[in-house]
Formats: sequence, structure tokens, C-alpha cells
Amino acid sequence: MTKEITKDKTTVKNQKKPSENHFLILLNDEEHSFDYVIETLVDVCDHSFEQASQCTMITHYKGKCDVKKGSLDYLRPMRRSLTDHELKAIIS
Repeated sequence: MTKEITKDKTTVKNQKKPSENHFLILLNDEEHSFDYVIETLVDVCDHSFEQASQCTMITHYKGKCDVKKGSLDYLRPMRRSLTDHELKAIIS
């Protein structure tokens, strides 16, 4: 019985908070230029130019890229802003 209690505590202790396990994912589209997407990621997600460039290239070649990690409350305004800029984004 003691082993089960210890095991449960260890399991709970090693788990991350569910609110921090979400990703803002940028989806590829064929409508916007690389420069536009890069500028938007810099403005909305506070990326450096280099980070935004890499995310844009990953999105182009792989179809999607996680651009931010955090809680839903943290990511929702960024997703809304990306979609307001006519980019496709989801939270996963």
C-alpha cells in the first residue's frame, strides 16, 4: 500500500501543469509572402527576425510549425492576432 501512495505522488510530481502544455501552431498557406509572415511573427509572437524566419521556413516545408508554448490564456490573444492578420493558426 505504501508503494502505491509513493508511486502516485511521484507520478503527480513529474507531470507538467496542463495549462502549460499547449502550442500555438502556424499552418501553411499559399496566400502570404515569406516577408509578411516573418513580420507578423515578429510583431505578434515577439520573435527575433531569425526565429521568425526559421518558423516560416518550417511551416512552408512541413505544413505547420509550433511557434509558441504556454497556457491557453497566454496563447489565445496571439492566435486571434495571427488570424486577424489572415494567417492560419491553431492551439493544440
